[in-house]
Amino acid sequence: MNLQNKTIIITGASDGLGKEITYRLAKENTNLALIGRDEARLEAIALESEKLGAKKVMTYVCDICDSEMLEKTINNIITDFGNVNILINDAGIWQKLMKAEEISKDVVDEVIGTNLVALINTTRLLIPILKKNKESAIINIVSKSGIMAQEGQSVYTASKYGVRGFTEVLQLELKDTGVRVAGLYQGGVDTKMFEKMGEDFKTDEFTSPKDLADVVVYMLSQPEKIWLYDVRVDR
Repeated sequence: MNLQNKTIIITGASDGLGKEITYRLAKENTNLALIGRDEARLEAIALESEKLGAKKVMTYVCDICDSEMLEKTINNIITDFGNVNILINDAGIWQKLMKAEEISKDVVDEVIGTNLVALINTTRLLIPILKKNKESAIINIVSKSGIMAQEGQSVYTASKYGVRGFTEVLQLELKDTGVRVAGLYQGGVDTKMFEKMGEDFKTDEFTSPKDLADVVVYMLSQPEKIWLYDVRVDR
């Protein structure tokens, strides 16, 4: 796909991997709709994206777990841009390592709500407009926890297994349309995601978010007859 002038929605764009994906796509002269919860960060990222070459950048402060706010945001994006070609579902949170019986209901609701339910809702709202294009794409940033069970991550893993299943069903449902769907299953990424949840991990040996952003652009930039449905990246 030629990415120039394509309109791309990125969730979780205000930090970490979402920020680096935004910057990398800006260099492809794209139009960017950035969704996140931190207005100041989004605005700063938008300004930098314009400097890097983005054609048009707009920011949308939204808690994607709030279904009404999410639907309003998606409608605003469609109004502002007129079309959407690509959706990158990057927003997600970590579950601090602990045994299943130690996890509170609030953590269960937050992790499943953010990582799985909000991703499903964002995607279902956008599928109709994506299907109107000759070529469109959905990339779900999943994590290797979507393919590998890891001790102490029961709820996080459940959310990611759910995203994997959702991704694979979408690939079947949309196979006869112009919408291509892929899952990116990455190992640990050097971001502040773990720190935000109180984990004291050393992340300097994890995969660079800039390198993963390159992978996302590589996936999207393949010729018409090539599509990478399932990409697994580890350090």
